[in-house]
Amino acid sequence: MDPANDLPSLSTCTTCTFKEDFSNYWTAVLYFQHPNGTFKRVPQMPGQYLGNANGGMTIYYIQTGKVIAFKKGFRMIVGNPFLRQYDPNSAEANSLNFRCLTENYGNGGVVGTPGSDSHTLPNQPCSGGIRSQIVFPTCWDGINLDTPDHKSHTSYTINGACPSTHPVVLPELFIETIWDTTSFNSMWPSNGKQPFVFSMGDPVGVGQHADYVFGWKGDSLQKAMDSCNDAGGGNCNVLTTQSINAINACVQAPRVAETTDGWLPSLPGCNPIQAGPGTATQAIGCGAVTTAAPGSYPSVTPTPPATTPAGPITTQVPGNTAAHWAQCGGQGYSGPTVCAAPYTCQAQNPYYSQCL
Repeated sequence: MDPANDLPSLSTCTTCTFKEDFSNYWTAVLYFQHPNGTFKRVPQMPGQYLGNANGGMTIYYIQTGKVIAFKKGFRMIVGNPFLRQYDPNSAEANSLNFRCLTENYGNGGVVGTPGSDSHTLPNQPCSGGIRSQIVFPTCWDGINLDTPDHKSHTSYTINGACPSTHPVVLPELFIETIWDTTSFNSMWPSNGKQPFVFSMGDPVGVGQHADYVFGWKGDSLQKAMDSCNDAGGGNCNVLTTQSINAINACVQAPRVAETTDGWLPSLPGCNPIQAGPGTATQAIGCGAVTTAAPGSYPSVTPTPPATTPAGPITTQVPGNTAAHWAQCGGQGYSGPTVCAAPYTCQAQNPYYSQCL
C-alpha cells in the first residue's frame, strides 16, 4: 500500500460507525481444529452495543490527556506472528491478551473476573466466546510515519510517560475482537487440549498481532479527540454516525481464489501449525494460492496512480495464453490477451480483465 494513498478519496464506504473513518484495521483470523484434524473459521460477534453488525471489531480511541491525532500516511504494527512464548518483561506482550466471556457478553467490563484474562488462548471452553484485546503504543517520535519494522517510530510509555525519544502522545488505539467460539464448545477434544489456532499456525495465541493504517478524513480525528470525551463515543457531534444497514452493506469481495470457510483439511495460505516454544518460521515454496478470485476488483475504479495498479500474478501457459484467473487485459497491460480454453477474457473494469 503506497503511503501516499489518500484512503478517504479512494474508498466508497466504510464499515466503521463514524463515516469519517476510512482507516484499515487488521488482525489474524481464528480457526477451530476439530479432533479429526480439520479446521473451521471462527465467526466474529459484534460488540455488545453495536447492534446487528456483521461481526467486525470494536475500535477505541482513548485520550490519555491532550493527544495528537495520527497523520496521513501513518501506520504501525503491534505483536509478532512468529512468537510462541510469552515474555512477561515485554511491554508489547503485556498489551496483548484474551478474555474468557460468559453468556450475553458477561465478564465484558474493563476489569475481568480474576483468572479470566490470559496472554495465551483460554485453556477452557468460554460460554460467551473469547475476546481478543490489543492495545497499541501511545508514544510517537514525531518524525517518521512508518519505519521498516513498522514499530520503531512508536513506543509504549515508561513509568506512565512517553520517553524522550518518542515525546508525542498519540490516542490509545485499543482493538477488541469477539470470537464466537460457543458453537465449538461441545467439540473440545477429550484430552482437554486448547483447540483454537490463529490463521498463521499459532495454537498458543502469543503470536496475536494487529496492523493499523490511518485513514480518517481531513482533521476529523483531531476534532473528535479534542471535543468528544464521553465513554463509548457518545455525544460526538463533530462526527457523523452511520446506520448498521450502511455498515453491513460495505463489503470487500474475496481477493484470492482460495476457500477459507467451512471445514478445511488445513489452514489457508500454507500455514503449518507451529506450537513452539521456539520462534516459528515462515513456510515457503509450499504451493500457497496467489491467483485472484473472480470479481475481486470493483466495477468502478478510482483514478489509478501513476504506476500500474497492483493486481494478481500473471500466469502463462503454453502457447502464450493466460491461465484461468490470470489477467488478460486492461489499460497498461502488456501480457497475453488470449485465455487458455475453455476460459474467455472478461473485463472487470477499465484497468483489469481476467480469464474466467
